[in-house]
Amino acid sequence: MEGLLYIAAIIAAVAFAVLVVFLAMTLKASQRTLNNVADTLESLEKQMQGITTETTELLNKTNQLAEDVNQKATKLDGLFDGVKGIGETVNDFNQSLRQFTSSISRNATQNQDKASQAVTWGAAIMDLWKKNRHK
Repeated sequence: MEGLLYIAAIIAAVAFAVLVVFLAMTLKASQRTLNNVADTLESLEKQMQGITTETTELLNKTNQLAEDVNQKATKLDGLFDGVKGIGETVNDFNQSLRQFTSSISRNATQNQDKASQAVTWGAAIMDLWKKNRHK
C-alpha cells in the first residue's frame, strides 16, 4: 500500500509539474499578447496625438475662415442696402413717370377741343399770312 502511495505521489507530482509547465506556457503567451497590446496602444496613442494636433489646426483654420466670411458678409450688407435704395429710387421714379403721363393724357383729353381750335386758327392765320405776303 505504501507503494501505491508513492506512485500516487509521483503521479500527483508529475501532474503538478505538467500543470506548472502548461501554466508557464500560458503565462508566457499571455505576456507576448499583452506586450503586443501595449505596443498597439502606444502606437494608437501616437496616432491620436497626431490626429489631435491636426484637428486643432483644422479647427483654428475653420474659425479663421468663419470669421473672414462674417466680415465679408458684413461688408456686403452695405452693398445690399445700397441696391435696395436704388431699387426704391427707381420705383419712385417709375411712379412719378406714371403720374406725369397720366396727367398729360388727362389734360390732352380735356383740352382736345381747344387744341383743335388752336390748330384751325393757326392754319387760318398761316393762310392769311401767305395771301398777304404774295400781294
